[in-house]
Amino acid sequence: MLNPSRKSGNRDPAITIRRILKVNHAGEFGAIRIYGAQIAVAQRLFADIVPSLKEMRDDEIDHCRLFREAMPPRYAKPCRVMSLWSLGGCVLGFLTALGGRNMVWICTEAVERTVHRHLEDQLTFLASRDPDLHALIASIQEQELAHLREAEHNQKRQGPSHAVLLPIIGGLTDLMIWLSTWGDSTWMRVEMARARESD
Repeated sequence: MLNPSRKSGNRDPAITIRRILKVNHAGEFGAIRIYGAQIAVAQRLFADIVPSLKEMRDDEIDHCRLFREAMPPRYAKPCRVMSLWSLGGCVLGFLTALGGRNMVWICTEAVERTVHRHLEDQLTFLASRDPDLHALIASIQEQELAHLREAEHNQKRQGPSHAVLLPIIGGLTDLMIWLSTWGDSTWMRVEMARARESD
């Protein structure tokens, strides 16, 4: 599964792979909380989008489970402050849902764009280092891209709020990942960059 002779810069790639799993598992956990809060508000204010939100939340629940199952064979563990994701995800989901349908879809677009960027980097790194995890992430990425396309399609307008909120929510998503993984997301990106240079 993992070739221990391959090095990421001066590091064993297994370290980066463990970080990839920690970051992805934390992100999916947060997405579940975002959708959960949005669904709770949407059921009262705009119930027509609830089925779509529930379907996307179900996908995230499945992704979270798959990343959790991939951890033990690679000696990875979930991050220690999942409560941060619970609180942050719920607050973000609640506030964006109060902003209306369009705000919900802007939030989904911002989060999914951030996720897609992370996954693209990971797939490049994993192609020759962990083919099994590469295949898992590639299949998950397809569903995340479907969420992104649906969010873009459902937005009635893309005015100033879209331009302002997209980078803010994307930045908050990155910040939550960084905080909840004790900075492992930064080390993960550094190690993947080193690996690209040495390949």
